[in-house]
Amino acid sequence: MRGGHQVTLLAVLLGLAAPLLAACGGGGGTGRIQPGPRSIDVGNQQLVSFKRHTDIPDCPQVSATGAEGGMPGVTLPCLGGGRSVDVAGLRGPMIVNFWASWCGDCRLEMPALAAYAKSHPEVKVVGVDFLDPQPGAALELAKGSGVEYPLLADPKGTLDKASPLPHIAGLPMTVFLDADGSIAHIEAATMRTEREVATAARKFLGAGG
Repeated sequence: MRGGHQVTLLAVLLGLAAPLLAACGGGGGTGRIQPGPRSIDVGNQQLVSFKRHTDIPDCPQVSATGAEGGMPGVTLPCLGGGRSVDVAGLRGPMIVNFWASWCGDCRLEMPALAAYAKSHPEVKVVGVDFLDPQPGAALELAKGSGVEYPLLADPKGTLDKASPLPHIAGLPMTVFLDADGSIAHIEAATMRTEREVATAARKFLGAGG
């Protein structure tokens, strides 16, 4: 009978883990997007308090209007509290990285982006925590990865299919923005080292060499 209980418990645990494994792509490869909760507070007091103990700065203040061929006119909250940002006002040279705490490849890529941002201040980096039901885990990941660049949050997936962005079918996804705000390139591959990030920035932005 005891063995039967163990089998039942294992089946329950596997059943609970299945959606997470599916979302993470099994822990390897690009994280496939799964529908998530649609009501998440990314700026509650606990998150605000945690963020104060990180090196993550406040989200950027933008005043520019949308650029032709640039980011869509969508306003996103700042992860861990702070000013909201109309992403249409973002200007480069900039790397906008879409990620989530549940995405295995994002965990590999984030330290590379963090290192690049520190050594190449001439290229701005902004992260977007996308369709992530665990903003606390997202902040913990960012802190552990050494992130010192601003982080927005899109818990509802508002940017998905928002023109001119394509359908965000997997994470990580990285958008390279020119100085005028236009999208120079959208990269779906994972950049695992600082050198790979630098190579991409030179190729698509002509900056950060």
